[in-house]
Amino acid sequence: MGEFSGKFPVRMNVAVMLFLACMISYMLRVNFSIALLAMVNPTTIKSIGMMNDSTIDGTPSLPDYGPRYDWSKTQQGLLLGAFFWGYLISSLPGTVLAERFGGKVITTWILGLSTVITALMPVAASMGFYTMYAARFITGFLSGPQYPALHNLVAKWAPPEEKGKFISALMGGTFGTVVTFPIAGLLIEAIGWDFAFYVPAALTGVVGILWYFIVSDSPRTHPWIKPKETEFIEKALGSSMTKERPKAPIKAILTSVPFIALTVLHYGNLWGMFFLMTAAPKFMNEVLNFNLSSAGFLSALPYLARLSCGFLFGTIGDFIRMRQWLSSTGIRKTFTIFSHILPGVCLIVICFVYDPYISVAIITTSLAFNGAATITNLQNSHDLAPNFAGLLYGIMNFVGTTSGFISPAIVAYFTQTGNTMDEWSKIFYIGSVVYIVTAIVFMIFGSGNIQPWNEPKKPEEQPEKGQNTRL
Repeated sequence: MGEFSGKFPVRMNVAVMLFLACMISYMLRVNFSIALLAMVNPTTIKSIGMMNDSTIDGTPSLPDYGPRYDWSKTQQGLLLGAFFWGYLISSLPGTVLAERFGGKVITTWILGLSTVITALMPVAASMGFYTMYAARFITGFLSGPQYPALHNLVAKWAPPEEKGKFISALMGGTFGTVVTFPIAGLLIEAIGWDFAFYVPAALTGVVGILWYFIVSDSPRTHPWIKPKETEFIEKALGSSMTKERPKAPIKAILTSVPFIALTVLHYGNLWGMFFLMTAAPKFMNEVLNFNLSSAGFLSALPYLARLSCGFLFGTIGDFIRMRQWLSSTGIRKTFTIFSHILPGVCLIVICFVYDPYISVAIITTSLAFNGAATITNLQNSHDLAPNFAGLLYGIMNFVGTTSGFISPAIVAYFTQTGNTMDEWSKIFYIGSVVYIVTAIVFMIFGSGNIQPWNEPKKPEEQPEKGQNTRL
C-alpha cells in the first residue's frame, strides 16, 4: 500500500467511488434488458417463459407487471441498441471534456442528469416507441464520457504498484450488472416494471452526492488528503505523468500499432460483454425457459464470477509486476489467453450443450475468465501513455461501443423466424470468432511499453532505434 498518513488512505476512498460510479453506469445500462421482458407483449405465450396458471377464455394470461406495449422484435432490438448509439456519439467529445475539465466535474454532471432521465423512463414508455428510444439514447449519451473520465482519475491517483487494484475498481460495472439483474427481476414481479427504473434512479442520485463531496481531480487538489500521501503518489508516478497538460498527439496515437492492437482487443472484450449483457436475460428466459426472476438471478451469475475473478487477476498481475517475473508486455499478452481465448472457447462449447443449467455454468465460466481483462485491455492504455490514458480509453471505447448495437441487431436477425438453440448457436459462433481473432491480433502487435508520444519531444530528442511503432 506504500507509506501514507492514516489507516485508510484517501486514494482508497477515491477507488471506492470509482467502483460505485461504474456500478451505477452499468446499472443504468442493463436495467432495461430485463425490464423489457415485462414491458412487451410476447409473440407467443410459450416464448415468454413467465406465465402463470390463470386463464382468460382458456388462454394462459400474462402476469400484470404494468402496461405492455406492442413493440416488434426489431423495435426491441433497436431499443436495446439505443443506449449504445448515444454512448458512441458522446464518447469521443466526452473524452476531450474529461481531459479539459477533469473526471470529477464530468462524472458529477453525468450522475445528476442520469438520475432525472432514468426516473422519467416509465413516462417515456407510455408515450410510445420513439420517446422510449430517445430516453434510452439520452441515457447512453450521458454515459459516453464516464469511463474516459474515470481513467483520467486513475492515471492521477494510482501508483504503478496499485494500478491493478484501481483498474479492478472499474469492475464496479460488473457488480452493477450482478445486482441489477436479480433485483430488477424481483422488483418487477413484486411491484411492477416501472420500479426497475425508479430504484436505480434513486441510487444514482445518492452516489452522485457522495461523489461530489469525496472525489477530487488529483491528490494535490483534494481538501483533506495528508501531504505525506500526496508526496507518495506523486513520487510513485514519477516522470510518467507531466505536471502540465501536454497537447494530445492525435496523429501519433491513431497511427500507433500497439494502440491499434489494443483497440482491436478492447473491441473483442466489449463484444462479449455487451452481447451477454443485452441478450443473456432473453436467452435464459425464452430459450432456456427460466422465469423472469430466475432469469435475472442466473443472468447475474456470470457477472458475479467476472467481478470476483477480475479482482483476483488484478491482484495476480500486481504481484507478478512487483516480482518482475514478466515484463508489462509479457503480462498483457499472456493473460489475453484468459481474458479472450478461453471465453471464446466457452462460447463454442455452449453450442453443443442442451441442459439449461450446464449452459448457464458455461456462460459463467466464460465471463469468469474474462475477468482477466483487468490486466489486459483495461490496463494497457496506462502502459502506453499515462498522460493520455483517458483519451486513449475514449477512442478505443468509441470503436468498441459499436458492438453494443451490432450484437442486438445480430440476435434479432437470427431469431426473427425461430428462437431455439439452432439459431442461437450461430450467434455464439460469431462471438467466439470475435473473441479469439482480436486476441491473436493483440498477441502479435500489442505492447506494454510507454510509447514515445506520451511526452512532447524536445527538438534535440530523437526516438531510440526500434521505438518507432507508428505505421
